[in-house]
Amino acid sequence: MDNNNNTGYYNAGNYNTGYYNTGYRNTGNYNTGNYNAGNYNTGNYNTGYRNAGDYNTGNSNTGNNNTGNYNTGNYNTGYFNIDEPRVRIFWKETDMKKEDIVFPDWLDFNLTEWVYESDMTEEQKNDSDNQYYKTTWWILVEYDYKEAFQKSYNKATIEEQLKVKELPNFDSDIFFEISWIRIDEEEKTELTLDEIAKKFWVDVNSLKIKK
Repeated sequence: MDNNNNTGYYNAGNYNTGYYNTGYRNTGNYNTGNYNAGNYNTGNYNTGYRNAGDYNTGNSNTGNNNTGNYNTGNYNTGYFNIDEPRVRIFWKETDMKKEDIVFPDWLDFNLTEWVYESDMTEEQKNDSDNQYYKTTWWILVEYDYKEAFQKSYNKATIEEQLKVKELPNFDSDIFFEISWIRIDEEEKTELTLDEIAKKFWVDVNSLKIKK
């Protein structure tokens, strides 16, 4: 490791694991920008190649947040675009841009979570894979995508939960298919056993009906 904390070679910047970088914290090569995993970027936070913009997973973009290539606009998945496309949501087109849509905060959730010893269950403490908590005082818990979706929903207020219905083209069936969370246009008074199990994240086969 050199004096600038680089593990790669020929870097003028700092904390680079790639090669020939003048920027900072790049794992790719030949970057003048920062935090790039791709190569030949002058922008920042790119996983693609030859981007002058930022946050691109595609290549040769001067715009930002593109997954396609050769775009000077933003948020494009195609090629050679100079504009910003309108949002397609719930399987339908809109006339809105991404910044025009307000998503509820609870839709931004993590698939992992630090759980400190004081909050661990006995089952977690007894799990042989978690014994490192005795040294670290915490464990890293991994959640299934839909389980994490449900946990975030459960932590939100009723008001926040229902804001999802204000999204353009909201479709409760599509939302349920993706999240396993049932938010109907009108409150349902009857649920199937399968819907109850998914709502509370339990195995339908484990449900017991008391008479």
